[in-house]
Amino acid sequence: MSQQNLLVELFVEELPPKALKKLGEAFAAVLLEQLKALGLAADDSVTTAFASPRRLAAHITHVAAKAADRAVQQKLMPVSVGLDAAGQPTPALLKKLAALGADASAVPGLKRALDGKAEALFYDSLLDGASLDTGLQKALEESLAKLPIPKVMTYQLETDCELPGWSSVHFVRPAHGVIALHGSSVVPLKVLGLKSGNTTLGHRFEAAQPVLTIAHADDYADTLRRDGAVIASFAERRAEIVRQLAAAAQRIGQGVRPIEDEALLDEVTALVERPNVLVCAFENQFLEVPQECLILTMKANQKYFPLLDAAGKLTHQFLVVSNISPTDASAVIGGNERVVRPRLADAKFFFDQDRKKTLASRVDSLAKVVYHNKLGTQGERVERVRAIAKVIAAQLGDATLVAQADLAAQLAKTDLVTDMVGEFPELQGTMGRYYALNDGLPEAVADAIEDHYKPRFAGDTLPRGRVGVVVALADKLETLTGLFGIGNLPTGDKDPFALRRHALGVVRLLIENQLNLSLRDLLQAVTPVFGDKVADPAQTVQALSDFIYDRLAVSLRDPQHPGGGFSAQEVEAVLALRPERLSEVAQRLTAVRAFSAVPEAPALAAANKRVSNILKKGGSEVDPHVSPVLLKEVAEQALYATLQATVPQANAQFDAGDYTGSLQTLAALRGPVDAFFEGVMVNAEEIDLRLNRLGLLKSLHDAMNRVADLSRLVA
Repeated sequence: MSQQNLLVELFVEELPPKALKKLGEAFAAVLLEQLKALGLAADDSVTTAFASPRRLAAHITHVAAKAADRAVQQKLMPVSVGLDAAGQPTPALLKKLAALGADASAVPGLKRALDGKAEALFYDSLLDGASLDTGLQKALEESLAKLPIPKVMTYQLETDCELPGWSSVHFVRPAHGVIALHGSSVVPLKVLGLKSGNTTLGHRFEAAQPVLTIAHADDYADTLRRDGAVIASFAERRAEIVRQLAAAAQRIGQGVRPIEDEALLDEVTALVERPNVLVCAFENQFLEVPQECLILTMKANQKYFPLLDAAGKLTHQFLVVSNISPTDASAVIGGNERVVRPRLADAKFFFDQDRKKTLASRVDSLAKVVYHNKLGTQGERVERVRAIAKVIAAQLGDATLVAQADLAAQLAKTDLVTDMVGEFPELQGTMGRYYALNDGLPEAVADAIEDHYKPRFAGDTLPRGRVGVVVALADKLETLTGLFGIGNLPTGDKDPFALRRHALGVVRLLIENQLNLSLRDLLQAVTPVFGDKVADPAQTVQALSDFIYDRLAVSLRDPQHPGGGFSAQEVEAVLALRPERLSEVAQRLTAVRAFSAVPEAPALAAANKRVSNILKKGGSEVDPHVSPVLLKEVAEQALYATLQATVPQANAQFDAGDYTGSLQTLAALRGPVDAFFEGVMVNAEEIDLRLNRLGLLKSLHDAMNRVADLSRLVA
């Protein structure tokens, strides 16, 4: 079959910029996948995705005009149903063959094979390969159906039949043209109410000619660039923007650089067809406003790239990515400067107005802000966070820490009722810090007000000081306990209150700050501050504890974890004991990994599992007491003696935090344990001997499972 490269383009109205990259990638990937499934694309076919504001396209190599015919085998029916006692075809078989385009002459060629317990008849045939005309139609429709469209539009298209009228079309944006080229030949198809051709449009204002004819599938990108003033490739356009941004910043001064924001870069790439970076500026007086405010308004509202100096401070200049390249760009530059000025003036006004009132004077306003209809106002929430913060601070520090944590918790949410945060909610916490410093509050308190939201996402930094750690931990525990207490638990992939993120934040705060705090004690201390809002405190503590340990397990198994990611068995062995202090988990995991490497580990883990099973069958809780005079067998005497010799040392190492050393010491038990199971019958007929041996095994079990449940290491 002849092979040519294939080009498919959808020309549409401006696509949603935040979705363009994914739309382009999905369009090309699904198209290739479908063509391969139909046998039209080769195994080594390569797809190149194109995506610009007004087009989605894909170039696919090695596409056949017709797929190869392929042999197929179809099961017809059981032999007992298809053939009568004389071996002649039944009416049911003949009907089935007729449906497949065959007749009675095909009966001798049918194959028999076992299908389960019965023998069945199978029909071999040759299936015609799909033509590109029909195959591409099907593949393109499937590709469009699977596009990750944020929101579908419905629009009307005039019908092309003899009867006048309009038909409804559903797509992300109205489509105006379709290209389908196999080499230089147009593949006839119809999609979204449009017939395929080989023409498209270039840049709205700068194309060399109004309509572009694509002579060959391989000419697409070059023709658009040369005659249409369009860089069709999203990746190339993005790289060109990065290059121009860096060059413009370098021309301004040494060390000057544009703000780094991958999402903004993707969005701007989706807004222009041929980028042209221009340098603009605003008045220096606006630099009196915190740079976070100016950066946010320029990025979010105008899609500009603010410029930072070598010290990371905002400059009065910024970069604009224009979609036109006039000979004299002064009008474009002036227009963008005029547009941004009112935005910056608003930010300065909000900042100046907010500083006229202290954060402390805003506390009462939080009582008017609803937090949750079952959990009360932000004012009530603040009081709960304060109570929790004081409990945590009292365990971690002195009266100064308690007082500062209490003050920071009281003021942490007050910037929510400021004008600046009302306009830019993303600045909550950030503006609180600026206003706290303006009020003359200690830097530790100001930092805590900003940092109490941290970590806000995976990989985010932690609070920079002890006060911030306390308030951040209190804030997250209040959120988790309150929402769990009223039954708002995450389900499946739905987590509207980001409780998984909050739980992981608690885990990171406890572990990475090495806080010597008991998780269960913390949770039990939090529930009382909710009063009767939490109906079942004990159940809430248990459910929340399980949830936090589950998030911890997920994070520990992650290959991106600082420890390199632990195995499921290692994590399960440690977390099965529900260690109260999460700060100890990493050391325990390291100890388990080291223990797993010693030769005695597999046998001891297997023996530990056997001991666990024996103790479970023992019924009620087994007493670990052992009477030496009842140790009759040499093997049980030897095991008891080894326990007496090794356990005190292992316990001392455990108490000192040397978990690796503790497990290594217990490795000496391997020989006596093996000998015990070979030479001693635990379930002796004499009840005193049986209870004594169970007590010996209980002592062994308790000694071996202080660091982790070693039985979980058995595959």
